[in-house]
Amino acid sequence: MKKRRPKILLTNDDGISALGLAGLYEQIKEISDVTVVAPDSERSAVGHAITLSDPLRVWNFKKNGDFFGYAVNGTPADCVKIAYWALLDHKPDLLVSGINLGSNTGINVIYSGTVSAATEGTILRIPSFAISLTTYTDPDFTYAAKFAKKLAMEVWERGLPQGTFLNVNVPPVKEEEIQGVEITRQGRAIYKERFDKRIDPQKRVYYWLTGKKVELEEDGNVDDRAILNKKVSITPIHYDLTNYKYIHELRTWEITP
Repeated sequence: MKKRRPKILLTNDDGISALGLAGLYEQIKEISDVTVVAPDSERSAVGHAITLSDPLRVWNFKKNGDFFGYAVNGTPADCVKIAYWALLDHKPDLLVSGINLGSNTGINVIYSGTVSAATEGTILRIPSFAISLTTYTDPDFTYAAKFAKKLAMEVWERGLPQGTFLNVNVPPVKEEEIQGVEITRQGRAIYKERFDKRIDPQKRVYYWLTGKKVELEEDGNVDDRAILNKKVSITPIHYDLTNYKYIHELRTWEITP
């Protein structure tokens, strides 16, 4: 059994001043030596973008006059990279990304900056998980933060397979209403999207993306369905996107030189 306190890196995509990150920090600092490296402002839905053509700037971010962490003018993946390669004098034992405002289930994981930070940690061989609270209305991060602390200790003790991280989604209900934890697969529900056409005060047209999930799967082993059943969803995700089952058939195509 490991005796020392783990060194945990925290990040997110909602920005370093986000309430979800603050709640996570308060819990994680009880069990670890914690470092925060997060975007200086919201970087939601940036996927795994990294900054190549502009300089990254880092500065100390304070709360109530005390040092809280490092703010970076980049993406969540940038934050993990610069923490690992430039800011820290040690390799983190664990990376936790969140707590995100809103769900990261189904195809959302492709777009999510929160999930991409955990992906980047995994690429760097840091055991990682992303955690999200599945609401945008009156969020209470208390239980999600407590759950993250418990899960962090489990990951610290047990480790994760190489190339695999955990994507965690917490239903927005009171702790006593939680119906358990479900180990799930990533759902395949699609979005019916639309662009609202609007006019700004200068009479210029602009568009705002909106939409909702449709064709939600009935299988209880799916992330979205677990949330509807008031269960915490934990999905193991691998960053290898290869469709191995299709390789043999693709080799039969008449496309050789």
